[in-house]
Amino acid sequence: MIIAAILLAGVLAFAVIRPRGLPEAVAAVPAAVIAVAAGLVPLSDAWAELRELGPTVGFLAAVLVVAHLADEHGVFRYAGRITAGLSRGRPVRLLGAVFVAAALTTAVLSLDATVVLLTPVVLVTAARTGVRSRPPAYASAHLANSASLLLPVSNLTNLLAFAASGLTFLGFAGVMALPWVAVILAEYVAFRWFFRDDLRVRTEPRTNGEDGPAPRYALVVLGLTLAGFAVAQPLGVHPAWVAVAGAIALAVPLRSSPLTLIREANPAFCAFVLALGVVVAAVRVHGLGSLIDHLVPDGEGLGEMLAMAGLAAVLANLLNNLPATLVLLPGVESSPGLLLAMLIGVNVGPNLTYVGSLATLLWRQILHNEDAAPDARVFLRLGLLTVPTALAAGVLALWLALLMI
Repeated sequence: MIIAAILLAGVLAFAVIRPRGLPEAVAAVPAAVIAVAAGLVPLSDAWAELRELGPTVGFLAAVLVVAHLADEHGVFRYAGRITAGLSRGRPVRLLGAVFVAAALTTAVLSLDATVVLLTPVVLVTAARTGVRSRPPAYASAHLANSASLLLPVSNLTNLLAFAASGLTFLGFAGVMALPWVAVILAEYVAFRWFFRDDLRVRTEPRTNGEDGPAPRYALVVLGLTLAGFAVAQPLGVHPAWVAVAGAIALAVPLRSSPLTLIREANPAFCAFVLALGVVVAAVRVHGLGSLIDHLVPDGEGLGEMLAMAGLAAVLANLLNNLPATLVLLPGVESSPGLLLAMLIGVNVGPNLTYVGSLATLLWRQILHNEDAAPDARVFLRLGLLTVPTALAAGVLALWLALLMI
């Protein structure tokens, strides 16, 4: 147990620090090899873990390419222009528009697209409209996590749990729609109060000449890809293949080179996810799994679901939300209510600390690159306000949604 825990802690610490900008796989892959070589996890179990994660990681790679190509077509610049127009230069209106844009981007293109591609656009839009960038910038991070509840494809954690949920693609969306709305509304109310001073201040607008036509072709392809996710799942077609088809349709007009597409698929990060699965399997086998199984509540009442979401949120901030999902999933896969409550915990909980999700770590890095470094104390205080209220609102809405089925 101690050796497996040290391996996991080392992998997560490396992912947080990323010395010299090295990819997370530099630590994760050797750790997975050590876990197998030392007998911490049998080779057969490690191989089974890789086979189970493989399709999900394939989807992740494909959707990263789709998001990159959508950006090349100008989808995110267009979203920025629409957001700026809707705001009419008013900070509160801009915050609301960013909430909508970030929630939709996260739901359709996953949280990585919101963090990597929408965050820079949000900063430019704030400058363009003469609004302080802090509220919308923090909103992009929070909505990347919280707004990933809606669809199985919105977050890697959802995909990992989707098969065990027993729901169809549309069935998952139908159950999670009410929690999704409840969490976003709870976040918005908290943001309005927390950033009330920033939302009263105007700055000098910075104009630019980036207006242009709507990227209609790309928007149609994205719409068809989203529809394809819903249609393909009942036919037994994995969403990864639909994402690949969408990527090809977007790549052809741009004449994107295969090497570019491979680079944008981020093979190093995909290797990290696969290796992390093996390391987490070793930790679970050597004691953590039994401990978690004892902590998972019995029953599917409102109290048990709240406790499950709270446990998942705590583990997400201790282990990161992806390992937390892998650790918790075996204990809740036979209970749909607890499984979905777990997803609320691992998706909303990471808004408390930087280490809660890899997307949040990436968001911090992007803001540093944009000379808009976030304040860890502000992030923590905002998380202490939003996470408990959003968890409670989301779980209550989930409980009501399940009662209506």
